[in-house]
Amino acid sequence: MRIGLDYRAATAAPHTGPGRQVLALERALRRRDDVEMVLFTEAPRDHPHRAIAVSADLGVPLDAKPGLRRRWRYEAGFLPAALREERVDVYIAAANGGLPVWRKPSSVRQVLLLHDLFRLTLRRPPATPWRALTSRVVDQAAIGHSIASADAIWTPSRYTTAECGRLYPAHAHKLYVLPDAVAPLPPPAERSQLALPLPPRYWLLVGTREPRKNADLFLRAWLDARRQHYDTPDLVVVGAPRDVAPELQRLNGVHWFEAIDDAGLARLYVDAERLWQPSYAEGFGLPVLEALAAGTPVAVAEGSALEEVAPGDMPRFDPHDRHLLAQLMIRLSRESVVGSAEQRRAFAQRFAPNAYAARVAALLDELLKK
Repeated sequence: MRIGLDYRAATAAPHTGPGRQVLALERALRRRDDVEMVLFTEAPRDHPHRAIAVSADLGVPLDAKPGLRRRWRYEAGFLPAALREERVDVYIAAANGGLPVWRKPSSVRQVLLLHDLFRLTLRRPPATPWRALTSRVVDQAAIGHSIASADAIWTPSRYTTAECGRLYPAHAHKLYVLPDAVAPLPPPAERSQLALPLPPRYWLLVGTREPRKNADLFLRAWLDARRQHYDTPDLVVVGAPRDVAPELQRLNGVHWFEAIDDAGLARLYVDAERLWQPSYAEGFGLPVLEALAAGTPVAVAEGSALEEVAPGDMPRFDPHDRHLLAQLMIRLSRESVVGSAEQRRAFAQRFAPNAYAARVAALLDELLKK
């Protein structure tokens, strides 16, 4: 059986959440003796992935945003013929869309890896009215087409499954939950190897780029707690200061890591007193499980998939209530942590590569029965 995998995220951004999940899915599929993998990507002619994947060269930088013309050239112009030439039996699209637009070989079974639907359900950053309208129409068409065309839709959480079923009830019967894989990070780097010194005691925040990460409100709540309680820990943030309001970019006690490798990230997780995840919308919550795998306590926002990836004894909070969040910070800075590091690591093992591979195999077998 020849399985084609949308490898674009692994080519363009292998260290991001989508890129890591594509790589995890590739590893899981390669475990099966009856599977022959065929990777499909978009890469310039000098990119190393040209040697391992069927590649389109659209003459666009890898880090450029995927506009309508680019998507059409790949999903309508390149992909249908490539699937036919490679005699693929199953094709898995991994970009919240990306199934071939037309002329798909009728024998190919199609899977959509759908991480979230926030491009349809959340307000976008400020833009011109025409650009905002164009982006929304493109996203609705691309995601809607892939949902309608897919034989199966794999989502990382019950939350995303429910959202997809709510927006596309006619296709709810195609939905299956495939929690993201949490691959082990490398051994932690030494503190002396990090670009910046770490404070003796700190909390950790990972991810600030999108408004839904809720970094502004979180930083304001932390500042409130710091003013009321002198012993509130410092804050280490993996993200860029430009992602938050100007008055929050240079706070005393906040340490920014704009770029960090996996070994450095592992060190941040291991030494943190707690990871905070304040997002008001998440399709999964990889940093939460990476922290738990390191034995580190977490506190997560209510209302999306974050509640599914944190043990029941870990604190929850309303991501929109700054006052209550500050009070929780003050309380947790004083209290002992509930549970043990071993219990937290055991919880994270539910999402380890072996468990993920078993779930992928079960879903693939279910697809092939149809």
